[in-house]
Amino acid sequence: MATQHSSQKTTESGTQQQRQLQQQPHKDMATSRDRLAGFAAGIASGATKLFVGHPFDTVKIRCQIEGGHGRFKGPLDCLVNTVRQEGPRALYKGASIPLVGWAVMDAVQLGSLSNYRLLLQGNNKSHKLSHFEHGLAGLGAGWTVALVATPVELIKMRLQMQYASGAARKYKGPFDVARHLTRTYGTFGIWHGLPATMAQRSFFFLLWGSYNIYTEWFRTLRLSPSFPYLAKTGAAGALEDRSLSEKLINFLAGGMAANTFWCFCYPVDVVKNRFMTQGDNNPIPFRKMFGHVLRTEGVKGFFRGFVPTFIRAFPTNASAIFVWESTVRLIKNETTHH
Repeated sequence: MATQHSSQKTTESGTQQQRQLQQQPHKDMATSRDRLAGFAAGIASGATKLFVGHPFDTVKIRCQIEGGHGRFKGPLDCLVNTVRQEGPRALYKGASIPLVGWAVMDAVQLGSLSNYRLLLQGNNKSHKLSHFEHGLAGLGAGWTVALVATPVELIKMRLQMQYASGAARKYKGPFDVARHLTRTYGTFGIWHGLPATMAQRSFFFLLWGSYNIYTEWFRTLRLSPSFPYLAKTGAAGALEDRSLSEKLINFLAGGMAANTFWCFCYPVDVVKNRFMTQGDNNPIPFRKMFGHVLRTEGVKGFFRGFVPTFIRAFPTNASAIFVWESTVRLIKNETTHH
């Protein structure tokens, strides 16, 4: 009887433990904090991009849109002449919209990226995504943020391409641009060029797919006492207990992924920007703009402004992704953001 009673108590105790485990949320399952962290951290990322990258962006846009019309000899000439003729503040022309816009854009992009990753993980954070799946999450994030990016970039570029000052200006400010677009293209005029933006943002597949590749590669490296001071795990001279910090990995991988993105995306970006900033009378359709650039400027036309873009991409995006990853870890109280 005593043995039977003891066995019954053991069974009841085991059943009670199972119920408790079932009632507790699994530690690897996504929570509301996981779903919202990417959006909140994206605001900090967007502000970082504006501060670091907007002067480079102004030079890039002016070189792209001017094409071979002779106003500037190259990116450096564009920078020098802009500062000389319009003052240093001209490098931040059109920055008022991105100040809010990039914060919102990065919140939408990085928040949706986090949620697309969780969707592909089946809401199980411990499930490891492949490089391809990271790319798919990036593609989804790119198409999602295009809805926000189109009006922000359209208004910003039209202001950046305004060389006149004072009464000679065509637009008095961002709201004046928005009014002009809605009068010209209708209620949804500020989304003029949405398909072009979605085409350009499709290359986010490469941005976030390559970011995962670079991140995993850096995690296999260890410090070494001899040049180049880094070695693969297990290699001769590798200090197995001296790996790169997660923050440094985020910074380096983010910058390299951005450079990879622009190497492939740049011709589409040129065509998108030409399409969105051209005159409003008899505009050239987006698809035909590729042929127009090729006929009028040749292959070189697709790479005007590439140098400042490539230079800008590393520090701007490395800093932004570093801030985003660090902020997400802080919000979620984690050491590594998957």
